[in-house]
Amino acid sequence: MEAVRADLESAAAVGGQTLVEAAGRLSAALDASMRLALLDALSEAAMELSRQLASGRIEVRLAGRDVELTYVADAPAPPAAEEDSSARITLRLPERLKADAEAAAARDGVSTNAWLVRAVTAAVGQRRVGNRLRGYSSG
Repeated sequence: MEAVRADLESAAAVGGQTLVEAAGRLSAALDASMRLALLDALSEAAMELSRQLASGRIEVRLAGRDVELTYVADAPAPPAAEEDSSARITLRLPERLKADAEAAAARDGVSTNAWLVRAVTAAVGQRRVGNRLRGYSSG
C-alpha cells in the first residue's frame, strides 16, 4: 500500500503541491478498498492452490494487518473399526489444558475422547513439515 501511495504522490508531483495533497487524500481514502481487493486476490489464490493439493487446504489468516497463507492438513482418519477400541488410559492434565482440549473438541464437533484419539494418532503418525506459506501486506 505504501508503494502505491508513493507512486501516486510521485506522479502528482508534476502538478504542484495542491495536486500532491489531493493525491495524498485520495490514496488515504482508497486504502481500505485496496486492502480488501488484495485480500480478495489472496483468497482466490488460496482456493486455487487448495484445488491443486492432494489433501489439505490453504487458508488465508489475518493477524492484525499481517496476512498469512497457511497449509491446513486434513484431519486423520479415525481408527479402523476392527481395531481394539477398548484400551483405557488414565490421563492427568492441568485444568487449563483439559479446558482447551474440550473447547477444541467442541469446535470440531466431536467428543473430547475422539479429539484426543485424533491428536494422539497425529502425534505418533507421520508429520508434515514446512507446509506453511507466510506473507504480509504492509501499508
